[in-house]
Amino acid sequence: MDRAADVLVQCLEAEGVRYVFGVPGEETLDLNDALDRSNITFVPVRHEQGGAYIADVMGRLTGRAGVALGTLGPGATNLVTAVADAYLDRAPLVVLTGQADLERMHKESHQYIDVLSLMRPVTKWNARVSDAAIVTETVRKAFTVAEQEKPGATHLELPEDVMAAPVPAEVATPLPHTEPVRPEPSARALLQAADIIRSGSKVVALAGNGVVRGRAADALREFSRATGIPVAETFMGKGLLPADSPRALGATGLQAGDYRMAGFADADVVVTIGYDLVEQSPKQWNPGRDKTIVCIDTLPAEVDAYYTPAAQLVGDLYHILIRLAEECRGAVRAGGSPRLRDAALGLLRSSRSDDRFPMCPPRLLADIRDVLDRDDLLISDVGLHKLWIGRMFPAYQPGTTLIANGLAGMGFAVPGGIAAKLVHPTANVVAVSGDGGFLMNAQELETAKRLGTAFVNVIWENRQYGSITWKQTQRFGRHFGTEFDNPDFCRLAESFGLPAWRIESADDFAPRLKHALSLPLPSVLVVPVDYGVDVAIADELGEATVEI
Repeated sequence: MDRAADVLVQCLEAEGVRYVFGVPGEETLDLNDALDRSNITFVPVRHEQGGAYIADVMGRLTGRAGVALGTLGPGATNLVTAVADAYLDRAPLVVLTGQADLERMHKESHQYIDVLSLMRPVTKWNARVSDAAIVTETVRKAFTVAEQEKPGATHLELPEDVMAAPVPAEVATPLPHTEPVRPEPSARALLQAADIIRSGSKVVALAGNGVVRGRAADALREFSRATGIPVAETFMGKGLLPADSPRALGATGLQAGDYRMAGFADADVVVTIGYDLVEQSPKQWNPGRDKTIVCIDTLPAEVDAYYTPAAQLVGDLYHILIRLAEECRGAVRAGGSPRLRDAALGLLRSSRSDDRFPMCPPRLLADIRDVLDRDDLLISDVGLHKLWIGRMFPAYQPGTTLIANGLAGMGFAVPGGIAAKLVHPTANVVAVSGDGGFLMNAQELETAKRLGTAFVNVIWENRQYGSITWKQTQRFGRHFGTEFDNPDFCRLAESFGLPAWRIESADDFAPRLKHALSLPLPSVLVVPVDYGVDVAIADELGEATVEI
């Protein structure tokens, strides 16, 4: 008979898993042995969080759950931040952790903690594989729950003695992978929503991460074209409409004034499409609770006093949008304003001649945009640079600007760059980190070098936790507790065997970036940055509302 560990790995193969990222442990010896005998590549990483972030981003980009592995105790606790990131950013992820033998769990024992309770708040579902006979069921359920809307993280705990136990032949065959079921709204609900949209005098749309996950960007573009309704995007929805589309209102959510400049203040009907409240609160665009809301999503709307839809269309976003476009074609009085989009793109254009050094964020983003093709990828870590990228980096395709904006955990960019190159090996990938977030997962540069994932990590260096400095200055007129020193990032990268350069002038950056992207291995560019230019763009945008 096969061991439970062997059957579990066979189940992973049946799910189409190509990689497992993690750190091996004593309690996962049988599982790692089984992986070594399989068609799956086990990738040892340098920290469990880094491995789970890689798996998280692979899930975002493919729609199929990435897999991360840790052992018991400290291995499991190291995973939690990245698991929570997948949970709130709606990325399909299956996490496996080793555990002590079943007979140790009733008493105090070396490295034993209640991992199920630890993971419960940050997973959609988790379970202990307490019997070798239930391996096939638990693995299938873990992937089903992780991948169905809204996707997220699931977790399986694997006791060492169970993984070594034989599996009865009658339950040793992996259950077949099945695609998630996507319901369709009724014709009556569709007509009700169409009536509301046609009755509006100034209609706008707000699209989010759900449209990216649903691979429904083409349908959203057709809906906008057919109806004339302009579309604002959340940070995680960037690229759903091309940034140069006349119906693109730009990325909202940084400040209260975003919505006024994008025309939401004057709108009477707001169509939300794949919009997720973990990204931005509806209170910001519906402060008077006077908007008539049509919600199009994969699940019923969250309960919120500022988000009470008059109509809900729940199901497959692609089909809903195509059907709604036909019902509303040519019969909509569209609202919206291009002021926010034009302000962001205008500053980006004017910055191309800005030769100040240290470099200003708009010039940096303009250079990155000019170097990358429309289908290339930008991965943003979390920090003040994320606000600049969310505010003004033009995206033309969904899933090409990846921003962690649900949990918004630092240390996302380096693992994200690895995942992006594994999924899109021929695309150019730039990962942008602040000098605060970079060191939180810099160890994964070794993993990137070993895998040959040739992305460029651009570090914006200002020797501060810049986003907190910005917020403190706004609130108190000063900043405190946010400054630090850095190592020599170039020498650090070189110690990993990677090429690295420190930018010495504004005109030096773009040529260096082009050269780095041509190399067959990862590389690092360190850019001194001056955040003196206000990310708000204009004073009229009002107070910051984003939770960094």
